[in-house]
Amino acid sequence: MDEKLISRKKPAYPITDALSSYLSKQGRNIKIPVFYDDLLRFQGAVEIFDTNDNDTLWISCYYAEHESEEIKLSLKQIYSILHADGSDSIIPYLNIDSIDFCTFGNTKPFRIKVRNILNDNYIFLYIKKADASRIYGLELEDILSPNHINFLVYKDTLIEEHISGIPGDTYITEHLHTISEQDKRALAKEFVKFNERCFVRLLADMRSYNYVVVITHDFDRKQYRIRAVDFDQQSYEGNPKVYKPQFLKENNPLVEMSLEVLAKKSIEQYKKEERSLLAKRATSEHKRLRHLIQCMRKDTISSPEKTKQLKTGLFKLTGDVRFKRAKNMGGLLKAALEFVIRNYKNENPFIIK
Repeated sequence: MDEKLISRKKPAYPITDALSSYLSKQGRNIKIPVFYDDLLRFQGAVEIFDTNDNDTLWISCYYAEHESEEIKLSLKQIYSILHADGSDSIIPYLNIDSIDFCTFGNTKPFRIKVRNILNDNYIFLYIKKADASRIYGLELEDILSPNHINFLVYKDTLIEEHISGIPGDTYITEHLHTISEQDKRALAKEFVKFNERCFVRLLADMRSYNYVVVITHDFDRKQYRIRAVDFDQQSYEGNPKVYKPQFLKENNPLVEMSLEVLAKKSIEQYKKEERSLLAKRATSEHKRLRHLIQCMRKDTISSPEKTKQLKTGLFKLTGDVRFKRAKNMGGLLKAALEFVIRNYKNENPFIIK
């Protein structure tokens, strides 16, 4: 796919009062002791290289002595809020090993390494400028996918938990050619389901470096899950193909592998399975989902031109006039989910109507 179809620079959209109210109701909107802008006051930085001496586009930051202690204490408190009860009882057992800054991409996040000094275990946190698109994406991931997402928002600062896994581009380059036929089929199945999940919930730009591959050993086999890690392009682009990872050239090795190891009937079966799971999740969380979509329908998270293009494209694909009637991206997402839920209920003879 032509990269020009994906916006190189997406604007950040502010959090509306309605979205802020929703986040408060869900326990996401919590006062935190440090803001994104506070971390920008670093005095110097050192470039970070990978094991092959390639520039990672991350830099390790250091701060003036009088500010460093205060910032690190605030970061420990954020860890406590995100992972514990928010009290100071665990703070003496925490250490901030590093504060890194990403010089690439739209969000330019900070990556914080927090280590427990008692057992030497550590986790990463990310601190970013809050963007309504990304917050909608994170919430929809938590509601509609099999994955739990842990994040906090306060004013214009977003705190995210690290999502573990092998970056998709690394996995394709270093591991894909070494796996067994059984593993190829398992991974292909997951790629088909991931592809369908992104399309239905309108999450765009899942190029290989925007998701991770998670591997779980289960008796005599491995189970695969593909997890999105970048949610900036939630309901933003106009071309429907951008919402399907299969059409992004970086994913061509996965597409070719899937077509090689899966029969067409199997692909259709897995797509149907994923739509059924999405419909079930949307139905079981209908109150929360309805509230979130109400916020989206009152919000602006894309341009009128892109909205019109996507509206036309989805109508051509489905023939559903609800897409034509949608006024914005929130309306298009509502129509997409209703389309899937309606088909699931109509096709399932065991549903009590």
